[in-house]
Amino acid sequence: MDEFFDLPTLIVIGVAVVILFRLRSVLGTRTGTERPPLERRKPDAAKSDDTVVPLRPQGTAAPELDDERRARKLEAEIEQFSRGNEGLAAGLKAVAEVDPTFTPKSFLDGAKQAYEMIVTAFAAGDRNTLKNLLEKEVFDGFQRAIADREAAGQTVDFTFVGLPKVEYADAEYDRKNVLVTIRFHAEVVSATRDKDGNLVEGNADQVQSIADEWTFVRNPKSRDPNWKLVTTSPLD
Repeated sequence: MDEFFDLPTLIVIGVAVVILFRLRSVLGTRTGTERPPLERRKPDAAKSDDTVVPLRPQGTAAPELDDERRARKLEAEIEQFSRGNEGLAAGLKAVAEVDPTFTPKSFLDGAKQAYEMIVTAFAAGDRNTLKNLLEKEVFDGFQRAIADREAAGQTVDFTFVGLPKVEYADAEYDRKNVLVTIRFHAEVVSATRDKDGNLVEGNADQVQSIADEWTFVRNPKSRDPNWKLVTTSPLD
C-alpha cells in the first residue's frame, strides 16, 4: 500500500489526469443526441442550392437550344421593327447574318444614345467626342460648323429633351460594310446667342421638334465593335 502511493506514482497519476482533462476539452463529450455526419453536412448542401444557379440545361443539346432561342428572338425583332416592310426586313436579316453582334433592338437602343451624345457634343463644340463617333467626312462638316460658330463668337444653350419616335428606315450589306439608317424624331431646347448674348436662332423657353435621318456604318470583319455615323440629312 505504502509503495503504491510513493511520490513517483503520484506524479504519474497527476499527469494522466491533466491529459484526460485536455482531451475532454478538445474532443468534447457525446450526449447521445449528436446528428450523423451526413446530417451535419446538410446545411452546407442547402446553402449551395441557394447560391449556385445552373448556367445551362444539362445535356449536349444546350448550345442548340440557345441558338434556336436566339434565332426566334432575332426573327421576332426583325418582324417588329420592320413594320411589315419586306425590303427592310430582308436588310435587317442580311446585316444580322454577317454581323452576329447585331440585333435590331440593341442597335436601336445604342443609336438613341449615340444621337443624344452627338447632338449634345455638337452644341457644346466637343470635338473629341464627335471624332470618336463620326466618320471623317461627317466629322469635318461638324467641325467646320463649330469653327464658324466660334469665329462669330456664338454660343449655344442646348438641352436634349427626348426621342418620342425612332424607327428603322433602311438596312443593307454592301459586301464590305453593313449600313443601317435610322429616322430620329427628337425634342430639344436650343438657343444660339451672339457674343453680346443676343438671340440669333432658336428659343430658350420653347421645346423644338427636329427630325433627321442618320446612317451608321460598320465593317463586320473589323475587330472594332463600334459603329460610326456616315451620313446625316434632315427630314421634312
